[in-house]
Amino acid sequence: MKREERLPRLLEALASREPAPAGGSAAAATVAIGAALLEKAALLAVEKWDGADRARQRAHELRLRAEELIERDAQAYLDYVEARRAKRNFAEEWSRTVDVPLEIERVALDVVSLAHDLGRQGNPNLRPDCTTAAILAHAAITAAAMMVQLNLGVSAGDARLPEALQMMRDASASVRRLGALDLTGGRGRVSARSRDTGPRSRARTARDGQ
Repeated sequence: MKREERLPRLLEALASREPAPAGGSAAAATVAIGAALLEKAALLAVEKWDGADRARQRAHELRLRAEELIERDAQAYLDYVEARRAKRNFAEEWSRTVDVPLEIERVALDVVSLAHDLGRQGNPNLRPDCTTAAILAHAAITAAAMMVQLNLGVSAGDARLPEALQMMRDASASVRRLGALDLTGGRGRVSARSRDTGPRSRARTARDGQ
């Protein structure tokens, strides 16, 4: 399948009656979108920050990992259902329905962290895009943590649950810090526009002046 066909195909599959892909794949896709935004932010920060190229490479790696997890989550669920229907021991398949959303959380938390670096040190006009990437990743973490908790069921003593919940808390605090300036009129496109001396009939966008 061509890369440009993947998102439309995923959306069609999510909207279908098929059991998978479903929520986990949607969360992973959201992480991939956030990572792609960071690739853009890094590309447009090369002239402003000497760490931009490393950040772009990292964002690209995270996007590819998230794309892989779209497929892995769907396959983990299908394997689990098949094992149960076959009435065989499904402990391994069940465990993967926890491991994959947990990995989605880990990749998403890395996206949040990278968004902080780019938001602070990259192109200030792209700071809102970095914040958007972090918000998307945070939403994916929240969804994946819920799936970890639900899939563990009564296995409350499983060490994966506190890890999942801690990542959710860490992401929440991190996104609040990153978004504080943008949401209260701090650095970024809004303040940049207020300093413009030209006509105000057209709103300044993130890509203006790059």
